[in-house]
Amino acid sequence: MSLLYFACGIVAGLLGALLGLGGGIIITPILTLAMGLDIKYAIGASVISVIATSSGASIAYLKDDLLNLRVAMFLEIATTIGAIAGALLTGIFAPKILYIFFGALLLFSSYNMLNKIIFTKKDQLYQGPMSKTVARLKLNGSYYDKQEQRQISYELTNLVGGFSMMFGAGIASGLLGIGSGAFKVLAMDTIMKMPLKPSSATSNLMMGVTAAASATIYFFNGSIQPLIAGPIAIGVLIGAGIGTRIMPKLKARTLRMLFVPVLLYLGVQMVLKGIGWMR
Repeated sequence: MSLLYFACGIVAGLLGALLGLGGGIIITPILTLAMGLDIKYAIGASVISVIATSSGASIAYLKDDLLNLRVAMFLEIATTIGAIAGALLTGIFAPKILYIFFGALLLFSSYNMLNKIIFTKKDQLYQGPMSKTVARLKLNGSYYDKQEQRQISYELTNLVGGFSMMFGAGIASGLLGIGSGAFKVLAMDTIMKMPLKPSSATSNLMMGVTAAASATIYFFNGSIQPLIAGPIAIGVLIGAGIGTRIMPKLKARTLRMLFVPVLLYLGVQMVLKGIGWMR
């Protein structure tokens, strides 16, 4: 079983590092559906896997200048406030409606990303007027694209839209108990026009910050079992290390092709939960 947990960790870490997603969307279904593990322990292991993915990937992305630390810390404010608000609103709003709403949002986003794959050969950088707020907060950045072998500078836009999206993602996370990695990438890539590679790298750091805040609770309520979480965490660190070496060399179009099926899966899953066809 330890070897199986280890293998699951490698896959989760690899995809998590590539796409900026928490390993929970891979770890939790495998542990519960394929291995018959109690959902409580699966979620505990998932939290540890997210922290491991973030730790393993963020260091490498920081060295490669892919990670925008200022954007991560700024948007994390919205996510944290949203998560607290979501936790406080538990029981007030009907979760079914929210599941349908966020599921539909993910499906619409996957449609937009599919359009980018079909009609756009590479990332279109924002070339409009520079936002004074973005410039004041020094959120613009640049990175060296190993695939294109050139330095790419980018400017961000629609800071309010991105902040609002992150606040909504935080509410969903706190109210519905879901990971918000997909929303983080969408907020930066689709709304704020940050290229997909730095979006994924920045999302990895933010996921770890969010997971670390809840890990203590899961630890003290007994959800984190060392014999399960340990092998998964080791596998995740190895997978994340592999993912960080692969991601900078991939085309943005290839990353989107990997991301679209994940968005479709999450969107369909949330809609089905909302209409009561899935627990």
